[in-house]
Amino acid sequence: MIRVNEHYAKLQSSYLFSEIAKRVKTYQAEHPAKKVIRLGIGDVTEPLPAACIAALHTAVDEMAARASFRGYGPEQGYDFLRQAIAQNDYQARGAQIDADEVFVSDGSKCDTANIQELFADKVTIAIPDPVYPVYVDTNVMAGRTGKAGKGRYKGLVYLDSTIENGFVPALPEQPVDLIYLCFPNNPTGATATREQLAAWVRYAQANKALILFDAAYEAFIRDPALPHSIYEIEGARDVAIEFRSFSKTAGFTGTRCAFTVVPKSVMAYTKKGEAVALHPLWNRRHTTKFNGVSYPIQRAAEAVYSPEGKAQTCALVDFYLGNAALIRSTLADLGFAMTGGENSPYIWVNVGKDSWKFFDKLLKRAQVVTTPGAGFGRCGQGFIRISAFNSRENVEEAMQRLRKVLK
Repeated sequence: MIRVNEHYAKLQSSYLFSEIAKRVKTYQAEHPAKKVIRLGIGDVTEPLPAACIAALHTAVDEMAARASFRGYGPEQGYDFLRQAIAQNDYQARGAQIDADEVFVSDGSKCDTANIQELFADKVTIAIPDPVYPVYVDTNVMAGRTGKAGKGRYKGLVYLDSTIENGFVPALPEQPVDLIYLCFPNNPTGATATREQLAAWVRYAQANKALILFDAAYEAFIRDPALPHSIYEIEGARDVAIEFRSFSKTAGFTGTRCAFTVVPKSVMAYTKKGEAVALHPLWNRRHTTKFNGVSYPIQRAAEAVYSPEGKAQTCALVDFYLGNAALIRSTLADLGFAMTGGENSPYIWVNVGKDSWKFFDKLLKRAQVVTTPGAGFGRCGQGFIRISAFNSRENVEEAMQRLRKVLK
């Protein structure tokens, strides 16, 4: 008989954002005349940069002529985009990443989920708390955890991220094999210094561990002292894989383009302790299970690195950071403590009470959608995440509503 993957039964309730969507849909059905403003899910609202649109149109026109038509492209991505990424995102910052170490994909969510296929079932995994749910849920689905109890899964090593440590977790007290890190952090908006990342790199070197580094929000870093990539840290090439996305950088949430960097020097190990390069393994997985991002979308992504694209993308990110500054100012006036919103599009607010109850309060009394911190882990209880991704008009209106409800 055909058997089901019973590890799915261990997943706690529904996916966080699905639960939020369900509650919002129910509220809107009951109150159709109420205008709901969404500051929950991290989806962008502003148009793509003009340089990307121009490149997209040109590439679409190429597809209309036999001489310039493109069929299947390389699964790893076209060389023109991989070269642009390597030169602008890494080499320009002193990180020695080559173009053939870049793998273009349709989203960091997919890549951070799929990368775990390369690793053995029994590896010990360190997960920050609070954390982006995909890191945890995909390992549950793969059978690397026990059942959940009191909001945590047996078999995972949780790294508490709290007010006391500035939401940058301390190193594990025991050896672990696989480490998930995300900076600027989703959901807390916290950032990590060079010294803090260097400590993680040294830990990974000492324990033959691997860091999975999610840098999807690096474009929001405005502090020149902060690293944008883990590869700016000496030795990271040997112990880290990095994930990035054009979704929040240039508004590609609906057009889908991202990339993962797997250096040729990064290793994992067999039972006997023999080193195995992960680059060819990810290349095999990528070519077997992925057919590549479309040519027009990759041309649009390439345009992000043109002089016009850089200026327009920077202005787009600055726009959302302006929203974040407005949110921070409003909440500070209302007496709330928070982190994020300065080098990150997320504001992590200490509400001092049950996250889901506070979420429901803002939805029902202010018609403003946020994200309950408890959905990101045990340490998220008592917090909400507010996203700066919306129009300025909507953010201003939402803040006016919060002033009335929370004053």
